[in-house]
Amino acid sequence: MKFTWACTMRLSWLAPPLTHGSCSLNRSHLKFLCCSRTDNNNNRVKQVAIPEFNKKNAICKHPFESNSGEDLSTELHNKTIQEYCKIGDVDNAMKLVAQLEAMGFHPNSISYGFLIDSLGSVGRTLEADVLFQEMMYLGFKPRIRLFNALLKGFLKKGLLGLAVKFLVEMDRMGVCKNQETYEILLDYYVSAGRLEDTWMVVNEMKTNGIQMSSFVYGKVIRLYRDNGMWKKAIGLVEEIREKGISLDRQIYNSIIDTFGKYGELGEALEVFEKMKQESIVPDITTWNSLIRWHCKAGDLTKALQLFTEMHEQGLYPDPKILMSLISRLGELGKWDVIKKNFENMKCRGRQEVGAIYAMLVDIYGQYGRFQDAEDFITALKSEGFLPSASMFCVLANAYAQQGFCEQTVKVLQLMEAEGIELNIIMLNVLINAFGIAGRHEEALSIYQHIRESGISPDVVTYSTLMKAFIRAKKFDKVPEIYKEMESYGCTPDRKARQMLQTALMVLERRH
Repeated sequence: MKFTWACTMRLSWLAPPLTHGSCSLNRSHLKFLCCSRTDNNNNRVKQVAIPEFNKKNAICKHPFESNSGEDLSTELHNKTIQEYCKIGDVDNAMKLVAQLEAMGFHPNSISYGFLIDSLGSVGRTLEADVLFQEMMYLGFKPRIRLFNALLKGFLKKGLLGLAVKFLVEMDRMGVCKNQETYEILLDYYVSAGRLEDTWMVVNEMKTNGIQMSSFVYGKVIRLYRDNGMWKKAIGLVEEIREKGISLDRQIYNSIIDTFGKYGELGEALEVFEKMKQESIVPDITTWNSLIRWHCKAGDLTKALQLFTEMHEQGLYPDPKILMSLISRLGELGKWDVIKKNFENMKCRGRQEVGAIYAMLVDIYGQYGRFQDAEDFITALKSEGFLPSASMFCVLANAYAQQGFCEQTVKVLQLMEAEGIELNIIMLNVLINAFGIAGRHEEALSIYQHIRESGISPDVVTYSTLMKAFIRAKKFDKVPEIYKEMESYGCTPDRKARQMLQTALMVLERRH
């Protein structure tokens, strides 16, 4: 009984408060279920009865009105851990885990699942792996969903070596891969341009009797496209039809993008029309692809026509595609055309989009307005819009693409002032800004800051840094960065391998 009260008081002082407004929890919000705890006498995990939050009101104020304070405090920890994970506050969730373990308890299986999912989604895969191993040690048997979550986290960070070891461990434990497992692997292998690995996964799927879905076919078509085998990609459509699989939006998008990439714009538009005839509504990916390749081919009239049609369908323009269009029109000095399109956007009721992108036009056009990031944010707020993390990212990228390093840095400072935490994406943008401006030493200092601050660099970090040194003609540093990327556990993608080959060829010619 003494320990029970000590446990209760410890929770009341240490647990971070989780509040949603002013609502509170009383006895009517609780019911009983099971939670795990460690028996300190024999170090075993056992089930004990504990109360659960009513899902409609999972917030607590004075919860200790139970005869079992020990059990109640354990459940409060578990439930609060889960609530923090749901709202993306993984740091506070991990603090609660530390407090719980200091009291001689462990999270229950549901909390472990939430924690592993949350850590994996924000790139903290090593911590997720530690919790996974701890979960296994305690005797819990995770479902395939958790295996897939951890696998996805490893591959998202480019940690192919760890992912392969994890797959071996799955086989050793007798855990069978499911459709989602194969699709996670295919998504990574196709994105990394690993043709042989992709076919190995496809063949394994066929051997195990797992049906090829439209997602899988879409990925294979994309792989053909990226390896210059666009005719094979189109031939694959016949195989899809023979198997009775209807062409969905993803497959149509892959085919349209394949034709566009290899300059077959007429065929791309024919597929686009057929797609609409079959009542498949084009999405933002469809429009982006068509506009991008028409811009690249120099057919700006058609690109603008597609751009207008996209707005009429109620879709917002993609910032990258818009900037590509602006750049091409800007090269031709057609800023009046750009301004006219934005006015049309406002007339159609897209004031928010018009206001935001018109400012980006001013950055790209270098009219002299909004060349200061603070002016941009002030103007945005005066329009009644609160800048979000994604908006800061778009703005930073716009300055970075022009090589405005100081303004890119200022965007990050303004982002922090708004209470938005910096992430690896924003820091990669900053490396890119210094690289474009030819300031490779500053780009390197940002990378060093990433390492020192404990943020895990990803494949994009290393690729962007390699690009910065290539721009500065410091080719001898590129192999060093590539080697460091491998030693850190990141698997180089196709772009990184191509940059390494470029640098090695230059160095070879010099000698």
